[in-house]
Amino acid sequence: MKLRTVIKFTSALVPALFALGAWSSPIARADSKPPAEASYYTTRAVLAELFPASERVTYQTFTLAPAARARLTQRLGYVPARDRYTIFVATTRGKVDGYAVIDDEQGLHQPITFATRLSPRGTVERVEIMVYREPRGDEVRDVRFRRQFEGKTSQAPLRLGADIDAVSGATVSSASLATGVHRATILIEELALGLSTVASAPGAPDRSAPANSRLTVSR
Repeated sequence: MKLRTVIKFTSALVPALFALGAWSSPIARADSKPPAEASYYTTRAVLAELFPASERVTYQTFTLAPAARARLTQRLGYVPARDRYTIFVATTRGKVDGYAVIDDEQGLHQPITFATRLSPRGTVERVEIMVYREPRGDEVRDVRFRRQFEGKTSQAPLRLGADIDAVSGATVSSASLATGVHRATILIEELALGLSTVASAPGAPDRSAPANSRLTVSR
């Protein structure tokens, strides 16, 4: 996988990425801010937190071809909400340290923006809440809840009461995070690692391709 976009952690990173249209999320839009919204990480800050020892972080934005969308739908059990997904890749001396997916999942009333760090093989290593928009339920930020996802792979359905224990008083948010983290494991397998467990339809080649920006941000 050829990555041409080099991201190093500077204050100019987030505006530059958004100006290029490399990644779109509610944290980047100019929507009116709900009264209960609390922001804990910017994109730059969460990547620095997830990969503190990595030399660089690159990203690729994948536009889903019909075959890829069909595979994701089959594996997820629902149609993906987006046509494009951005995957961040941390490397040191040319070796992959891990991947990250920044995504949203609908809570009770508002979407929750979160980041998932995964190992080079697609195992969940860490989950961080970036923006929480509900007046209640932010106990999902508690480290004891988030640590339940560590070590999980796409093979774990992450069901409440089975794979994950919900936070009392934040059942909906707990379920939302479980759904979103499970999606991150499948996105990494399908788009970054090419480890699909679903066969493509014959005669329908997958033309999903990563869009590489030429932005270089120096430290």
